[in-house]
Amino acid sequence: MGISGFKPSFLVGVEAVRQAHGSRSATLAGRRLTEFAVVRFAEDGDWFADCPVVLDFDVIQVEVCHWKLDELSVGWDTIDTASTITGREWSELTPQWSHRDERLEPFVGQKLCEVALLEWRPADSDLAAGTAVVEFVFAGGCLRIVNGLDENRIEVGETQPD
Repeated sequence: MGISGFKPSFLVGVEAVRQAHGSRSATLAGRRLTEFAVVRFAEDGDWFADCPVVLDFDVIQVEVCHWKLDELSVGWDTIDTASTITGREWSELTPQWSHRDERLEPFVGQKLCEVALLEWRPADSDLAAGTAVVEFVFAGGCLRIVNGLDENRIEVGETQPD
């Protein structure tokens, strides 16, 4: 994708993600979200949901990216959001890092209470069953980065029972 430092390591399932990243994720509790970055297209401002969502907690950067129907990569301090995104052969538009997103902005400055790994278990069978969800719980609400079926989706508010 031309993102400086991005070397995804995709895992399948909550247990695999927990084993690889659970301990490190737990160290984020008590830290403040100081900034975030998402990729948007320069031409129209649309979010490019295929690219990682980068959250900075007092200089510890976590990079979350869903891919395919069930793969999740969690990275730590590898992406340089100050660098220009190169390798545009996959898009006619110009991807660039952005520090604006109406879903994420309310959480900046808030202290993180906990990080949870959730699994989507719908009452009825669906294509996303079993996918891993990363939830960030703040005193002022919850933020989740979920699998939007081959891309990231950002959800805020109460967690769905499923």
